[in-house]
Amino acid sequence: MTTIRLTMAQALVRFLASQNSEIDGQEYPLFAGVFAIFGHGNVAGLGEALYGGERLPTLRAHNEQAMALAAVAFAKASQRRRMMACTTSIGPGATNMVTAAAVAHANRLPVLLLPGDVFAGRRPDPVLQQVEAFGDPTISVNDCFRPVSRWWDRITRPEQIIESLPQAMRVLTDPAECGPVTLALPQDVQAEAYDYPEGFFVPRCWRIRRPPPDPAQLADAATALSQARAPLIIAGGGVHYALAREVLADFAARHGVPVAETQAGKGALVWDHPCAMGAIGVTGGTAANALAAEADLVVAVGTRLSDFTTASRSLFRNPSAKLIQLNAAGFDAAKHGALPLIADARAGLDALDRALATWAAPVDWTAALPRGRHLPRRIRLFLHGVRDRRRTRDQARHARPRGLGARR
Repeated sequence: MTTIRLTMAQALVRFLASQNSEIDGQEYPLFAGVFAIFGHGNVAGLGEALYGGERLPTLRAHNEQAMALAAVAFAKASQRRRMMACTTSIGPGATNMVTAAAVAHANRLPVLLLPGDVFAGRRPDPVLQQVEAFGDPTISVNDCFRPVSRWWDRITRPEQIIESLPQAMRVLTDPAECGPVTLALPQDVQAEAYDYPEGFFVPRCWRIRRPPPDPAQLADAATALSQARAPLIIAGGGVHYALAREVLADFAARHGVPVAETQAGKGALVWDHPCAMGAIGVTGGTAANALAAEADLVVAVGTRLSDFTTASRSLFRNPSAKLIQLNAAGFDAAKHGALPLIADARAGLDALDRALATWAAPVDWTAALPRGRHLPRRIRLFLHGVRDRRRTRDQARHARPRGLGARR
């Protein structure tokens, strides 16, 4: 076996630079770069390894929380196909990233956090800003990341990354387990050399995994939907991450099912799609919420159904309403006593479309959909009043004099 001698930090950087992602048939670096604030704990190890890296550029930041939140936003904007890594010094430099880790964890977004850690050898202890746990010398501030990481590890030997990094990549790119990964890097171990196998650095391309639905779960979901008189789809962020927007648009139009959107699912349907009802929940609109109150079947696609979406479970008022959860994560699919349909959003909608064949929602539910005509009379009157007031205001604005000295 051919080996190459590198420090642990050099090996980590080389490994990250060899990871790719397939987007629209082309390969791109999985990691667009590394946000970094250097100090004690990472400057002599990762700082040296990152120097001059063209394949893995370093982006100097000025606040750890801000750079980690920017990394989370980049992953979301990239639809989880690309991501960033973040490295900090030990102590408060590391803990400043905990909030961003929690955001990524809650929203199922990938980010690789590489905080510097105290010396594994413990000889210089206590180093600057080191938290000393009186009863456990193995604890450092980086243990704060445990509950907000999908994968957490402390690298106490340079060869440990041979096993830990592939697991980190698995979590970062998996549609069900996706979330933040934390690798705490003791500063002495970063600079330790090891003979790494060259095969460890062979380029790898990560492609989206699309788990299909279980036939029995699919049959149950199709039966429930075909019996519904007032179905509603709630589209979450999973629609974007599965690249399922076009499939959802075709499904909704073919079967006549209105679609509401969560905050993460915003834009799942174009605004003028005949089935687009807009945002739902406590930050949603009147149209979607009125439909939710009457729906007898809700199909939640790629959403974790948080309290903002369900108005703390008060939004769905039909006592006979059923819930189907189409989600790649079994954890989310089992929520709220739902009929689970564990699958990729696009694969699940395609399979459900085939199972339903020519079924469509009843005409009395779908005929009034375009732009809220389905709404109760009191709500329609309210909306007409809003439009009338806006029209009057706009007419008054255009009628104002615009000459010299006119008020603007």
